[in-house]
Amino acid sequence: MESINMQTEINKALATLKAGGIILYPTDTIWGIGCDATNSIAIKKIYALKKRQDSKALISLVTDKKQLKSTTGNIPNFDITSKPTTVIYPEAIGISPNLLAKDGSAAIRVVQDDFCQQLIQLFGKAIVSTSANISGNISPKQFSEISEEIKNNVDYIVNLRQNELMSTPSTILLINEDGSVKKIR
Repeated sequence: MESINMQTEINKALATLKAGGIILYPTDTIWGIGCDATNSIAIKKIYALKKRQDSKALISLVTDKKQLKSTTGNIPNFDITSKPTTVIYPEAIGISPNLLAKDGSAAIRVVQDDFCQQLIQLFGKAIVSTSANISGNISPKQFSEISEEIKNNVDYIVNLRQNELMSTPSTILLINEDGSVKKIR
C-alpha cells in the first residue's frame, strides 16, 4: 500500500513542480518547502512565503553524484552520502541565479530519502529544499508543527510521513576556493 501511495504522491508532486508550483514535503532531514531549482519565479514565491531575505541562499537537492557533477562541476573527495551532508560549492551551473549566494556559491545535498530521490530522478533536475518555517522561527520537528500560513500557501502538500518525528538537520560543509573544506554545522 505504501508504494502505491508513494507513487501517487510522487506523481502529484512532480506535476506541481512541472507547473512551477511549490511543494511541502518530507526530506531525509526535516520537512521542506521546495520547487524547481531552475524556476526563478517559483523560488521568489518561497522567499516571500518564508519572509526570508533573498540574499540568503537556499539549499538544492540532487539525486546522485552524476547530477551533482552536472550542477557543480565537481564531486568532493569525501563522503557525502552516508549521512545527510549539504555542501556549499564555490559555483554552480544550471540552477536559478536567485538560489546562489552573493559570491556565486551554492548549497547542494545528495538526498538519501527514497521519495525525494524518485521525485528528483523523474523531474530530471535539482529541487529547492528549505525548512518549512517562517524565517527566524524554529524549524518544525514534525508535520503538525508546520504553521498554517505555510500549509495554506503551498501548491501541494505531500501526504507521506506526516506522523514521523524529523529533527536532523544536515551537516553543512564549505568547499573553499583552494579546495580545503570547513565544517559550518
